[in-house]
Amino acid sequence: MVTSSSASEYVLTLSCPDRPGIVAAVSGLLAERGCNIVESQQFGDRDSGTFFMRVQFVALPDTDPDELRGAFASLGPELGLDWRLHDAAERTRVLIMVSKGGHCLNDLLYRQRSGLLDIDIVAVVSNHPDLRPLTQSYGIDYHHLPVTAGGKAAQEAEVLTLVEHYRADLVVLARYMQILSDDFCAKLPGRMINIHHSFLPSFKGARPYHQAHARGVKLIGATAHYVTPDLDEGPIIEQEVARVDHTHRPEDLMAVGRDMECLALARAVRWHAEHRVLLNGDRTVVFR
Repeated sequence: MVTSSSASEYVLTLSCPDRPGIVAAVSGLLAERGCNIVESQQFGDRDSGTFFMRVQFVALPDTDPDELRGAFASLGPELGLDWRLHDAAERTRVLIMVSKGGHCLNDLLYRQRSGLLDIDIVAVVSNHPDLRPLTQSYGIDYHHLPVTAGGKAAQEAEVLTLVEHYRADLVVLARYMQILSDDFCAKLPGRMINIHHSFLPSFKGARPYHQAHARGVKLIGATAHYVTPDLDEGPIIEQEVARVDHTHRPEDLMAVGRDMECLALARAVRWHAEHRVLLNGDRTVVFR
């Protein structure tokens, strides 16, 4: 077993056509290089015939990560691998976008500062100035980029400039109440996570909790998903639900809903940052 404090830890994620021998080939490659597997999960999707795997391992102190990548690259053509090798010590850099509702932003900021979420929140972007004091109390840059009539394209270009400037790996829409253009979404595939109430598509538009109350719903929740050009229909990462009853007023439903949104979004961001989420067409495989 590798125990040196100078040893490096990595996470390998891969998908490929399902066939015998994949696990043996990957584990054998790691064993040949003295790597110790500390966590391994796999899933074979019988519908698509695709195999998914996540391996977390500790490498010898003198292991060259480029040599590791070269080894997996040579293995790739034989098995048809789509693979990524991540240094576990590199924290995911997150840029958060928000409008006026601050519950998800506040939750992510608190979890990151408290060590409950192993990410670096590098900046916050908003189309309103309201949440600047909250953000700056954490010592994080706040950029107010209003969306004006006819100015959406220019505003989105500024956001992309900030993503590049801060070297953000992930953009989190923490109740950002603007529809992003198809062009913007296409520039960050698999790198944007959104959160919204789970009433869609039943209760669209304004005052969804009031609509739900009027229909007497008994179950509410929230959905965290990757952003695609298809509005609110990207691959789902996590959902949270809670039961309600006739005693809940619309305001009560909104309060419960805010809690559900915070929980679902925090889990989705954490799993993404830990490289536990693999895309499977319009769905995801989440190795918890």
